[in-house]
Amino acid sequence: MTSKEKEKKVKVTQISSPIGREESQRKTLIGLGLNKVNRSKILKDTDSLRGMIFKVKHLVKVEEV
Repeated sequence: MTSKEKEKKVKVTQISSPIGREESQRKTLIGLGLNKVNRSKILKDTDSLRGMIFKVKHLVKVEEV
């Protein structure tokens, strides 16, 4: 197995709008590559990514890939 095969990834899907939320939460969604409801991104599972997900956990759905 190469290092790419060992890399864990997560699929992050935005399930709610950031309207009425703090500016930092809006910027976190943009940092995750999300800006519209039902958009998804597959990202590397890192500690910094998990911190971003935790900040907006009420706005996103996370699945292991």
